[in-house]
Amino acid sequence: MATILVVDDEMGIRELLSEILSDEGHVVELAEDAQQAREFRQRQVPDLVLLDIWMPDTDGVTLLKEWAAQGQLSMPVIMMSGHATIDTAVEATKIGALNFLEKPIALQKLLKAVEQGLARGTAAPVPAAGAPGAKPAAGGPAVVASAAALPVLGADGAPGVSVAQTASISFDIPLRDARDAFERAYFEYHLARENGSMTRVAEKTGLERTHLYRKLKQLGVDLGKSKGE
Repeated sequence: MATILVVDDEMGIRELLSEILSDEGHVVELAEDAQQAREFRQRQVPDLVLLDIWMPDTDGVTLLKEWAAQGQLSMPVIMMSGHATIDTAVEATKIGALNFLEKPIALQKLLKAVEQGLARGTAAPVPAAGAPGAKPAAGGPAVVASAAALPVLGADGAPGVSVAQTASISFDIPLRDARDAFERAYFEYHLARENGSMTRVAEKTGLERTHLYRKLKQLGVDLGKSKGE
């Protein structure tokens, strides 16, 4: 799951993007103008920013320039607009924007752009050897997560059989497939730990119940044992 900052002065756009990206399992933060976006960036570095160009206080291109000049453009930024010209899009790209989406934004274009942005963002840092997330030694398996590494619980909450169904998640599969495999293991773990209570799983994972149901169905997680509380 990634933290995505959506910056747009239109409430409807913010809510729509928030719902779509939350359904994809991301943590979505919202800013209605450049000032709120600045304040968020001071507190935290999001994994990706969706930035509207035309806003009442400061336009998105100007904000992008600010971040670049201040050395804060360390995350992928995708520009959005329904009125921008080609020159504006080119200018934003030269400053450091990764992509440009024209409103109204088609769902598949949005998801593809977000996936590419997150892939670009996660490709930059290279952890030191032995650190969490470090690349395996030459000749070793390219595995980022394994079911064997996840906590295991029995029916009574005691250590028992692993709740994850995936044997491993490899670097040799597409990013979306790897993310889905990890999320399946993640949700299966919490469902087992909370004895199938959707209410408690929603609280633990920070998702609304409606989004949680959609996500589990999308991932093909078995809900047969869920209490649906």
